[in-house]
Amino acid sequence: MRSVMDRPYVIASAAVSLDGYIDDVAEARLILSDEEDLDRVDEVRAWADAVLVGANTIRTDDPRLLVRSAERRRARVAQGRPESPAKVTLTRCGKVDPGARFFTTGDTERFVYTCDATVDEVRSKLGGVATVVGAGDPLELPRMLADLRGRGVERLMVEGGGAVHTLFLAADAVDELHVVYAPFFVGQRDAPRFVNPADFPQGPASRMRLASSRQIGDLMLLCYRPRKDRARHD
Repeated sequence: MRSVMDRPYVIASAAVSLDGYIDDVAEARLILSDEEDLDRVDEVRAWADAVLVGANTIRTDDPRLLVRSAERRRARVAQGRPESPAKVTLTRCGKVDPGARFFTTGDTERFVYTCDATVDEVRSKLGGVATVVGAGDPLELPRMLADLRGRGVERLMVEGGGAVHTLFLAADAVDELHVVYAPFFVGQRDAPRFVNPADFPQGPASRMRLASSRQIGDLMLLCYRPRKDRARHD
């Protein structure tokens, strides 16, 4: 078994509806959080050495993944860190757009992890806007996390989407789970969920521990940790 010290400390973060959806099927993006909660997410992002989203999230949401607060950016620079954390994505098929804001915004490192067989193709497609790394065939999460740790990433924030959260949780590679619940239902069968079906180690026989809870306006934030915690990187 790979040692937990071979990977970053991982916080997985998501906003969901009461019935567990992270979006609906409408063309416009579903708004789940409010400004106060987005500021909380920004605080966690400023804590991180890197922020990870799946390639599908880049295609559908086109996120910038930058620290929004000028004060937090200044604090990071004062600590000898870049204004925003490194950006990380993973793709099995290599379907990435070099014009996406993930690649074009912010002065920070960018990493794309893909299958060994598609490394050359992805490098050619991106043209040097990111470091492309092979992580096995098929892509192996422990290998990817060990590579990030070797590059100095001690604190990783995982922002989704559902396939990525499923991957990390099923691999028992999440040290803290932050879930914000919005007070409404989506109720659409084809809408994306927070997680997909999987064999999760955090099942009824191994319940997670509620570390904290907080009301944010009409939202509710729940922070969970696995029962067997490891030391946090402060």
